[in-house]
Amino acid sequence: MPEDEPCDRVVALIASRQNGLITTAQLHALGLRRGAIAHRVQVGRLHRVHRGVYLVGHRAAPALVAETAVVLACGGGAVLSHRTAAVMWKLLPPGRAGSEVDVTVTGQQGRKRRGIRTHQVTRLDPRDVRICDRLPVTAPARTVLDLGADLPPSELEQAFAEGVALRLVTAQSVEAAVARAPGRPGTAAIKVLLRGESGPAWTRSKAERRMLALIRAAGLPEPEVNARVGRYTVDFLWRRERLVLEVDGKLFHSSGAAFERDRRKGTDLVAMGLRVMRTTWWQMVNGALALVIQIDRGLRTDNRT
Repeated sequence: MPEDEPCDRVVALIASRQNGLITTAQLHALGLRRGAIAHRVQVGRLHRVHRGVYLVGHRAAPALVAETAVVLACGGGAVLSHRTAAVMWKLLPPGRAGSEVDVTVTGQQGRKRRGIRTHQVTRLDPRDVRICDRLPVTAPARTVLDLGADLPPSELEQAFAEGVALRLVTAQSVEAAVARAPGRPGTAAIKVLLRGESGPAWTRSKAERRMLALIRAAGLPEPEVNARVGRYTVDFLWRRERLVLEVDGKLFHSSGAAFERDRRKGTDLVAMGLRVMRTTWWQMVNGALALVIQIDRGLRTDNRT
């Protein structure tokens, strides 16, 4: 058996390249057999994360250790996917990743492991795999496709919008991902989203009429329309409640410049002490009840100090 000190230095070096982790196969390649590994676990040099995967040196897990451990545990070809990939690409906030790490495996029956949600595919096109934070992850467009089976329509739309805003996806790139994976779960939801996106553009006046109709039908207080606030014109303003509602028209085809202008405008309005809500034509048509409830809650929230 190799001397402990030089061997452990090599273990630490390998782990430093894998977010603090090392596999049983790598330990065996260094000449460490079952007894030597068990000894290191007993004295706290190794800490088991998954079967065949250990955290080296201490229990304090560095960033992305769970995701790295899953990739190592699932073997060659494993790719982080679904909600885990969406959080890594910033399409979803961290809290939406869930308690399990999502991983897609090809050509094998993924056995159930604690803390891992395995998705099996026959083949994953190389164009649908990227490297993010040194880990294999489904490409943003493929991630959006996978989310179609996981998220309700409003959240799927928001993830899509974030991808467009971050310039990670387009309607065309998601369509291409769908074409490369016909019949995948989520395809139907994505097609509904893309069909809606390719529908007639909403003019400002049509969006205003639709929104006002919803507000009046719900019995909410009447807002000011196209109201001036400082140097800006906002779509809807409840001045006493200090609430602004902005309607995005062709959300997914908005240019990067338009997106940046909207973000600056929103930041400036918040600095003036206003709360800013945003909605889309999709929400007005398909999620009207949830939208009205959200507005009502916003109007009931006292923003004054």
